[in-house]
Amino acid sequence: MHTNVKLERPVRCAVLTVSDTRTTETDKGGQSVQTLLQTADFDVEIQHYTIVKDELTAIQSTVRQWLTEDIDVIVTTGGTGIAPRDVTIEAVTPLLDKEIEGFGELFRYLSFTEDVGTRALLSRAVAGTANRTLIFCLPGSTGAVKLALNRLILPELTHLVYEMNK
Repeated sequence: MHTNVKLERPVRCAVLTVSDTRTTETDKGGQSVQTLLQTADFDVEIQHYTIVKDELTAIQSTVRQWLTEDIDVIVTTGGTGIAPRDVTIEAVTPLLDKEIEGFGELFRYLSFTEDVGTRALLSRAVAGTANRTLIFCLPGSTGAVKLALNRLILPELTHLVYEMNK
């Protein structure tokens, strides 16, 4: 394992918020993703930040477009619960080449033990790869975003990007 991989270039990221109600002014989850990425201890470029409605075609269209670009990581927030309008997982998982099962498992474990207790069972957070791009689908709450990025994503991100580009 390459635990402290240093990349020769910035990690290129895109952030997608899925919500029927959020705007750029009220999107705390998406803003948290950007802030945490930009304050990481490695170079990051946020190439896109977009908000789309909780609609399968809107989510897929945006993710598909970004998969044609030179982006290393796509982070989505919102739409991962069990409400009828929560369709982020249904939109993204068919696009994945590989799922990173351990991400969802660890996220739910940490959510249970450190954040929301038994409500963690409602989370369908998922991660995977598509077209040499990492995709992380997170709940929209700032607590979930901070937990996922600080405890799981950021500590491994340069290694994951390195592995994707072997």
